[in-house]
Amino acid sequence: MNSGVSTFVEVDRLTAAGNLAGAAQTLETLLAAAGPDAGPGMDGAAGVAQWLKLAGLRRALRQPQQALAAVHRALELAPLDFMALVMRAGLLERSGDAGAGAAWGEALAQTPQGPLPPPLEAAVSAGRAFHADWLDRQEQRLEQVAQAAAGSAGNDAAGSVERLPESPVEREADLAWRLARFRDNILRKTRVYHSEPTHFHYPGLVEREFHPRHATPWLAEVEAGFEDIRAEMLALVQSERAELEPYIQYADHENLAQWRPLNRSRDWSAIHLLKQGVEVPVNAAQAPRTMEILSRLPQPRVPGASPNAMFSLLAPHTAIPPHVGVDNTRLVCHLPLAVPPGCWFRVGAETREWREGEAFAFDDTIEHEAMNPTDLLRVVFIFDVWHPGLTASERTAVAATIAAAGHGAGQGAGGL
Repeated sequence: MNSGVSTFVEVDRLTAAGNLAGAAQTLETLLAAAGPDAGPGMDGAAGVAQWLKLAGLRRALRQPQQALAAVHRALELAPLDFMALVMRAGLLERSGDAGAGAAWGEALAQTPQGPLPPPLEAAVSAGRAFHADWLDRQEQRLEQVAQAAAGSAGNDAAGSVERLPESPVEREADLAWRLARFRDNILRKTRVYHSEPTHFHYPGLVEREFHPRHATPWLAEVEAGFEDIRAEMLALVQSERAELEPYIQYADHENLAQWRPLNRSRDWSAIHLLKQGVEVPVNAAQAPRTMEILSRLPQPRVPGASPNAMFSLLAPHTAIPPHVGVDNTRLVCHLPLAVPPGCWFRVGAETREWREGEAFAFDDTIEHEAMNPTDLLRVVFIFDVWHPGLTASERTAVAATIAAAGHGAGQGAGGL
């Protein structure tokens, strides 16, 4: 038995003697000295166990914030650990935190198969009841908000519903695409992808990786402004006044393991013009023509969430892993501005290369990924728009509902 293990035994001795404060202090000192691996001679699971032991001691000492901090350290090592998620949810519930209901949902989603030890089963059962009550209250509140918003919106504007192809050429091209994909699906050449938003799924909307031009006619105006938008982007990239920040910025304890290689990394950066519904003045002031074009687009206006618009910079030899977006009531649009040959972008079963000046709209709630395999920087202008299948009154109700729900609404335009 090495000295590190024997010292952890001392923690157990103090705990058994009822000296919880001494045990907590000793354990916290040991873990702080051990570094990110959480303990000498221990594997990751043992490190998680020690952090949860510390959380339990702090909880028993009625120190909920210190207990929660210890749980977060455990989740940094194992983001899907069931015990850590349960303890986190319980601590948030006891403290009256508004995120307790969502936290219980995350914990319950990781419930292992088979029977649980009786004390844990009792805690999980109580968590299920709390979560069910929270869901009922959320449903009632969001329903009231949506009904009130829809009732005040008036009649739908003519032509706001997603349009069918108008010309024979468009109808023929659309039918050809549908039949080709149908055949590929039958032959298992492509798998079927669906919209799987992380937070907000509005039923009945068309699911399609890249939406056809007849449904997004305003893309032509964006393309017409390509030279001006590109020039403003280049000036911003070279400007010392531009605010450039990592696109992915999450706390280490959050359940977003797929983003860890890019979290807070400059390899995927953004110059935001509009961020979660708010103009970024230092950047927007240097892109007046781009802002003028944006002002005429059907961008969603959701307090705390959108509209969003940015110049997205992807460093050489950088991959963005497969993921899905937050909300299927919007589409994400790309205007490639500076794209070396070979940079590719996949949405669902369709992969294409960006072509400078050729804009497109896609559903970012369908799994997508990107890659810059070249030695040069890739820059794309990204903005969000309403899904063309929503009527005017639906847009009003959806915006009010997402703003009221809050959780997850602050995610900006996705789509790489």
